[in-house]
Amino acid sequence: MSRIGKLPIPVPAGVEVAVGMDVVEVKGPKGVLKTPFCPLLKYDLADGRLSLSRLEDTRQSRSQHGLRRTLLANCIEGVTKGFSKSLEVIGVGYRVAVKGDIIELAVGYSHPVLMEVPAGLKAAVEGQVLTISGIDKELVGEFAARLRRIRKPEPYKGKGIKYATETIRRKVGKSGGKK
Repeated sequence: MSRIGKLPIPVPAGVEVAVGMDVVEVKGPKGVLKTPFCPLLKYDLADGRLSLSRLEDTRQSRSQHGLRRTLLANCIEGVTKGFSKSLEVIGVGYRVAVKGDIIELAVGYSHPVLMEVPAGLKAAVEGQVLTISGIDKELVGEFAARLRRIRKPEPYKGKGIKYATETIRRKVGKSGGKK
């Protein structure tokens, strides 16, 4: 049995979970999220806990068990607390600014790079730290990864866009004056 899949998901007060024919809808104080319904699993909502169990013991149902439980747990956490990722812009002359729903990055190119913030996400800047927040974990992570891809951190000086929790493995570089 899946170690993750067998854990029940606590459903806090103020959160509604509706299991439909093709989608599971989670409503909470921050918004509404939907995740696909899996017909290989049985969804049980009882006394503030949502538990998933397999209807049959096939390879596909075993692989879906832990995945669907994690997706539902992320939906419930998203509509109650939300998710956020912080990115640091490091480098001489590197700047980040948020103007409405446009993120403007000056990261060493001949022109500023403009990125539009997707619907459902918010961007905020404090100094050189850009914070992306929203209720959908997948959307927050994907947009943060797209921003990081604009100028990945390089190992010699550490310049670029990196996650706040990320550590850059530094390289020594050339040793000058060697005879």
